[in-house]
Amino acid sequence: MTQSNGTKGASLASPETLNRAQEVSDLIDAVKSLAIPFIGAADEAAATKSRGGAPATNGSNGSNGSNGHAPTRTSLVETKTPQELLQALKFSLPEGEGQGKEGLVRVMQDVLRYSVNTWDQGFMDKLYSSTNAVGVASELLLSILNTNLHVFQVSPALTVIEKASGRALARRFGFDGPRAGGLTMSGGSASNLTSIVIARNTLYPESKADGNAPHQFILFTSAHGHYSVKKAAQICGIGSNNAWSVPVDSEGRMIPSKLRELVLKAKAEGKTPLYVNATAGTTVMGSFDPFEEISDVCKEFNLWMHIDGSWGGPAIFSAQQRHKLRGSHLADTITMNPHKMMNVPVSCSFLLGRDMSIFHKANTLPAGYLFHNDDAESEEVWDLADLTLQCGRKGDSLKLALSWIFHGAAGFERQIDHAFDMAAYLATLVQKKDNFVLVSTNPPPCLQVCFYYAPGGRLSDSNEGNTARTRDMVHKLISRGFMVDFSPGERGSFFRVVVNWQTLRGTVEGLVRAIEEIGKEMES
Repeated sequence: MTQSNGTKGASLASPETLNRAQEVSDLIDAVKSLAIPFIGAADEAAATKSRGGAPATNGSNGSNGSNGHAPTRTSLVETKTPQELLQALKFSLPEGEGQGKEGLVRVMQDVLRYSVNTWDQGFMDKLYSSTNAVGVASELLLSILNTNLHVFQVSPALTVIEKASGRALARRFGFDGPRAGGLTMSGGSASNLTSIVIARNTLYPESKADGNAPHQFILFTSAHGHYSVKKAAQICGIGSNNAWSVPVDSEGRMIPSKLRELVLKAKAEGKTPLYVNATAGTTVMGSFDPFEEISDVCKEFNLWMHIDGSWGGPAIFSAQQRHKLRGSHLADTITMNPHKMMNVPVSCSFLLGRDMSIFHKANTLPAGYLFHNDDAESEEVWDLADLTLQCGRKGDSLKLALSWIFHGAAGFERQIDHAFDMAAYLATLVQKKDNFVLVSTNPPPCLQVCFYYAPGGRLSDSNEGNTARTRDMVHKLISRGFMVDFSPGERGSFFRVVVNWQTLRGTVEGLVRAIEEIGKEMES
C-alpha cells in the first residue's frame, strides 16, 4: 500500500512516511491564491453599485444563453442555465487514478467561477450573506480538528465552548435559570423539528416510546411562519394537515385571539393541541409576533411555546431593536441562527431552552457503546449527542464563539443597528419615489424591504401583470450585479430585498437607481 503526496505524476512516498503538514500547507496556499481574488473582486466592484451596477460582460466561452444572448458575467455571478452549466463544467469523478493537486485546483477554479459570490454587495437575495475573515478562520479550524461533537472525550474544548455559548445566548433572551442553555443543530429547520420532539416527549412522555397514538396532535404556526414546521409535522408522524395556520394582522403578526379560537376548535374536535410556533422575523415581511399575548394562550391550555427566531433573533443584541422580542423569556424553546443576521458561516443554528435537563429527558436513549456516563454524579450532561436528535455533528458553536470573541457583544450591536438603519434607508428611498409602492412598513420590522415597481405609482389591474414585471426586472438586475428575490402578494409578486450589516449606503442607492433605469428601459 502506498501513499501519494497529492501531486499527479509524483513519486510515491513510503507508507511509513507522513508529510501531511506540508500537503495541507500547499493546498491552503492554492486555495488562498484562488479565494483572495474572488473576495477581492467583490470588494473592487462595491464602488460600482452606487452607480446602479457595472454593465455585465459576455461569458468567455462564447456560447449563447437560453434567450439567445451571450451569458453575462459580473463580480456577483456568471449567469447560466442548468443545461449550460452542465456543458461548461463537464464535471465528472475519476473512476481510476486521481488527478492530484492539478485536477483539484482546476475544479476549485470552476466552483468559484460558476458560483454566486455572496461577498458581493449586490447579493441581497436571501436571509444570509457572506461570512467574514473570522468566519473563514473558524471554518478552517473546525476542518483541521475534524471531530464530532457527540461525546466529550473526542471534543473536550468544543463541548465546553458549546455549553458556554449556548448559555450566553440563552441569557440574552431571559433564560437565566441554572440549567438554561442551548445546542447547535444543522439549521433552523432541524432546530424547529427538535423543539417539536422535545415538546411532545415532555408534555406527553408516553409518546417517546409509544408514538403519537392515541393523540391526534395539533401544531399551531403563523400563516407567515416558515414551512419547516409543516415539514417537521410530517417527519414526526403528526402530518402537515395537523399543523394549523393562524391568521395574521395587516403587519403579518399572529393574532392571539385567532390562535385561541383554533385551540378551542381543535379541542372540540377531540384533537390534542400541543405546540405553538411563534416567529421573530418572518421570512417574507420580517414580522415579530406578540409573544406575551401568545404566551397567555399557551399557559391557558398547557401548550408548548416555541419562538422561531432563526432570522430576527439576533435583534436581541441591540438596545434599539430588542423590544421586538419582548416576552421571549416566556417561551419554552427558541431557535436562533447566527449564520443569518450575524454573518457567521453557514450553518450555525442554536436551539435554546430554559432547562437543558428537559432536552436530555426528552431525547436520551441508552447507547452503552457511545455514552459511558463516566461522571454519573454530575448534573451536567457532557456527551451532547444525548441531548439532541443528531449523533454526528460539527462544533458549529465555535463559529459564533470566535466571532463573539473578536467583535464582542458591543460589536454585534453596532453591526445589527447598521443593518436595520440600511433597511430603513432603503424603505425611505422607495417611499419617496413616484414609481414605487412600498409594501413593508417604514421602518421595516426586520432587514428585508418589500415593494412593487409601479410606473407613476400605479399598479397594474392584473396581478399576473405585476408579477410578470417583477420577475422580469429581478432577472434584468442580475446583469447589473444585483441579485434580489420576489414573493407573492395580494397584488401579485413584489420585490423582497435583504440588507445585512456589510451593506453600504451607496449599494442601497444604486439598487434603487438600477431598478428605475430598468423600468424606464422596459417602458420605452
